[in-house]
Amino acid sequence: QVQLVESGGGSVQSGGSLRLSCAASGYTGRRYCMGWFRQTPGKEREGVATIDSDGTTTYADSVKGRFTISQDNANYTLYLQMNSLKPEDTAMYYCAAAGGPSRCDVGGAHALGYWGQGTQVSVSS
Repeated sequence: QVQLVESGGGSVQSGGSLRLSCAASGYTGRRYCMGWFRQTPGKEREGVATIDSDGTTTYADSVKGRFTISQDNANYTLYLQMNSLKPEDTAMYYCAAAGGPSRCDVGGAHALGYWGQGTQVSVSS
C-alpha cells in the first residue's frame, strides 16, 4: 500500500516562496505518475503539476513559470517549488500517485489512486 505524506506548507506573503515535499512509501516496484493538486473550500479540485516516470511534466497555466515539480527517485520524494506566490495560490495542496500506467496530466486526477492528507498553503497580499 502506497502512502503519501506532504509537508512544507505554511503562510507567506505575496511574492514569497515555499517548497512542498511529498514522502512516498510502500512502493514495491517502479513508480508511475505523481502530481500535485489543490483545492479551496467551495471550489473543485485543480491540477497543479504532474511528473511521469520518464520525467515528463505538465503544469496548470496559472502556475507555469512560477512552480516547478521534481522528484528524488532515490528517496521516493516528490517536490513542488513554488515561487512568486499569489493570494490565489492559497489552497490545500495534495500529493497524488498512480498505482500503474495511466494518463499523467493536470486534468487526470481521477487516474491517480493514492492521495496524501494535504498541506495548507496560505498567501497574503
